[in-house]
Amino acid sequence: MDFSAVFLSTGVVALAEMGDKTQLLSLMLAARYPRQALPIIAGILAATLANHACAAYFGHLIAAFLSPDAMRWILGVGFLAIGFWLIIPDRLDDAGGTRVKNAAWPVFLLTTSLFFMAEMGDKTQIATIALGARYDDVIAVTIGTTLGMMLANAPAVWIGTKFTKRIPIKWVHTVAAVVFIAIGILTLLYG
Repeated sequence: MDFSAVFLSTGVVALAEMGDKTQLLSLMLAARYPRQALPIIAGILAATLANHACAAYFGHLIAAFLSPDAMRWILGVGFLAIGFWLIIPDRLDDAGGTRVKNAAWPVFLLTTSLFFMAEMGDKTQIATIALGARYDDVIAVTIGTTLGMMLANAPAVWIGTKFTKRIPIKWVHTVAAVVFIAIGILTLLYG
């Protein structure tokens, strides 16, 4: 297993996820179903594993069909775009028009489906595609990005809004943006 892929994937996704719409979704679900923290976290895990495994594999497939020079440019520009995208804060549209019983199984299913849909086209999914294209180890990328998502979202469920009040989201987004921009520049310069 490529542990550098795991560690890099974990770090960049955890940073990118701070203040993201899925983290806001975690807060909303925790506030709506305060006694269902474990089903919410399990739903986040299930949705992230499914979504990010597909995204990492898709990135890996793309890399197999493109020349190394084309991949270098696509990845470099992609990482730069993600970095600049992180500067723009996310907002959560009202995803809560659904009524679910305050029971474990319905809350798990609601969380899994909402999270899977919320991740579609999200910056962390796009970052997972890029990381899957950059590293040959799809499993390492999936594990890393899933760990990053869980590091950002599990505390949001357990601690609630107190977590985001202590760390200014703008700072976290700035650090994540700098990391992605640096990776993009290094990829363009050194492949």
